[in-house]
Amino acid sequence: MTTFDFSPLFRTSVGYDRLANLLNATHRLEQGNSFPPYNIQKAGEDRYSITMAVAGFSESDLTITSENSKLVVTGEKPEEREGEENSYLYRGIATRSFERRFSLADHVKVVGARLDNGLLHIDLKHEIPEAMKPRNIEIQSSPSGTLIEGTKEDKAA
Repeated sequence: MTTFDFSPLFRTSVGYDRLANLLNATHRLEQGNSFPPYNIQKAGEDRYSITMAVAGFSESDLTITSENSKLVVTGEKPEEREGEENSYLYRGIATRSFERRFSLADHVKVVGARLDNGLLHIDLKHEIPEAMKPRNIEIQSSPSGTLIEGTKEDKAA
C-alpha cells in the first residue's frame, strides 16, 4: 500500500493537514469497492453533477446525506429469496447494498437529486458566501495641500 509523506510540507505551512488526509483517504478508497460505477461532471463554472449507475434500485432504496463537506450515498435493497419458481440461472445485475462517499470542497452544496432510467443524478453548486467574495475598496483622495503626519525626519526637514 502506498502512502504519501507530507511531512516536508507541514514544516513550512499551516492548515494543509486536511489535504494530506484527503489524498491518503482517496488512495485507500480507490483500492476498495468500485460498486456502483459513477461519473463526476463539471456542468458550468460553479456547478457539478455526480451520476451513479444504480439499476434495480428505487427512490425508497436510496439515501443521500450531506454533512460537514461529506456526501454519502447509500443503497439498501432487501434480500430476494429464491424458491422453486424464482431461481436464477445467471445473475449479472448487481443488487447488493452499497455506500459511496464523496468529499466536497468548502461551500459546495447539494441542490438536487433525481433518479432517471437507472441513473442517480446528484446536482451540486459551489456557493461562495457574500462575506468571502472579493470586493472593491474605494480609494479616497486627500485634498491638495493637506499634510499627513509623518516621522520625525519629515518634521525636521
